[in-house]
Amino acid sequence: MKTQIITLASHDDLISVRDKLSWAKTPRILLVWPKYEKVTLRVLDLKVLQRHADSLGAQLALVTRRAKVRHDAESLGIPVFVSTTKAQRELWPVPAARSRRIPKVPRRDLRKIRDHLYEKEAVWRTSLPGRILIFTAGVAAVLVIAGLFIPRATLILYPEAKTQRVVIPVMASESTQGVSVTGLIHSQKISATASVEQSLAIVSKISVPKSKSKGVVRFTNLSRGEVDIPAGTVTTTESSIRFVTLNDALLPAGIDQFVDVPIEALEAGAQGNVAADEITLVEGSLGLSISVTNPNLLKGGANSQLIGATDEDRAKLSEMALDTLRRDAETKLRAQIAPADLLLLDTFEVSQITEENFTPPAGQPGETLVLTMQVEFSARYVLDDDLKELSLATLNASAENDFTAEVSPTYKVVAAPSTDNAGVSHFELDVTRTLLRQVDEMQVFSITRGHKPEAIKDELVSKLSLRQPPKIAITPSWWKWLPLIPFNISINAH
Repeated sequence: MKTQIITLASHDDLISVRDKLSWAKTPRILLVWPKYEKVTLRVLDLKVLQRHADSLGAQLALVTRRAKVRHDAESLGIPVFVSTTKAQRELWPVPAARSRRIPKVPRRDLRKIRDHLYEKEAVWRTSLPGRILIFTAGVAAVLVIAGLFIPRATLILYPEAKTQRVVIPVMASESTQGVSVTGLIHSQKISATASVEQSLAIVSKISVPKSKSKGVVRFTNLSRGEVDIPAGTVTTTESSIRFVTLNDALLPAGIDQFVDVPIEALEAGAQGNVAADEITLVEGSLGLSISVTNPNLLKGGANSQLIGATDEDRAKLSEMALDTLRRDAETKLRAQIAPADLLLLDTFEVSQITEENFTPPAGQPGETLVLTMQVEFSARYVLDDDLKELSLATLNASAENDFTAEVSPTYKVVAAPSTDNAGVSHFELDVTRTLLRQVDEMQVFSITRGHKPEAIKDELVSKLSLRQPPKIAITPSWWKWLPLIPFNISINAH
């Protein structure tokens, strides 16, 4: 007998397998379970497939080694084989005859039974006037509920306003911690380093050494032996003008023996022109055995007048550079703090000068003087939050109970802060804020709810001491009365 073999896959389900059965045209259909894949068909699914095969006039059988599938198939009377070869060679058991379900004949007296079980509605409920009355009552109830909950109103009240003002003497110090209502407040120190290279055109003239003075000194022996005097021996005047010998010399043995040696000033300039007998000292150990003097005037030293920076020019350029550095440093310090923080400018000072180089150096000629300067500045400041905290604490201490503040206080520094020798900065804060009289919302509800806006404005002004009539907005705009429910009324005070 011909057999249709259908191999199942892991993705097959009841619907896909049922469709495959529908294409079978043989009296026997064999479903082959895969060895290594899982097919999710339940007992109920197998029952449906068996009935579908019966409706096609075919017998259903399975090929599987899975114990659970074999058990489910055997419970339904579906033949199970271990391979397709055996399923084709062996005889299939004859399926048991299935009884057909014969439908019952419908009853003829169902309407009578319904009329007997369910009582008929009253005539007034089924009649047209009754239905209209009930509908009208329902619509009226919906409108009443809508009138209670849908309308909303916003009241803008203008209660009595009062300006509170106080001047607070403030003492800011690094040693103070926190904020005190007595005016003590903490200040913090910050620092910034600024550098600049600035130049100045020079018109002054300075005296610049041009040539060295020269002459002869006489060395006198103070001992009995010969004394070697090497070139480069330094002699000086009592005013510390130094000269150096130009040649080696041998001082003969014997006391008061002498030798003349040419000398030259160590530094150029007219200061090397000294009078006779002004050179009196010999530097080094030779000064113990010989003496020195200049029998004649030393001359030849000269100065030239050239364009160059004087001490006044350097001081002027230094002050100009410091002014530039102060502005730059102040900008850097302000960048380190918040815009609203108070910088105590009188504490702004130079901490240290880390670099100051003039080009050309002192005593050298030049038409332009260049200064490279780097300076560290420091200053103290007070936090804006601390000033606000002090202002608020002081105002709250003197506020009236019937008034409340709607906005934060504003402050301004009356005069520039001044710092004493102890490092305490003194200044005054002018603090102001606007207070509004407190509004009793329950009183407002009792006056307004359920009334028309025009009828209650004068009453609100008189009972609440408003400075101007209130503004009332109702939603929807065509509604003429304020809501009856208090939570539908919003109150704002300005």
